[in-house]
Amino acid sequence: MGNHDFAGAVWRKSTRSGSNGGDCVEVADNLPDIIAVRDSKDRSGPILTFTPDEWEAFLTGAKDGEFDL
Repeated sequence: MGNHDFAGAVWRKSTRSGSNGGDCVEVADNLPDIIAVRDSKDRSGPILTFTPDEWEAFLTGAKDGEFDL
């Protein structure tokens, strides 16, 4: 997806993340044309990016149990 400027990213955690010390992912969905995901334990680490359509497909699959073990 190329290089992106994440300076304006507004990162949020799931409301279901609880108080486990921050071991979860954060999502920024306020950036133009991409959804960004990072590990909350390594905020300066790698950031995964998805198109809005890819992100919607992932969320739909997760809600439908597509990734359940």
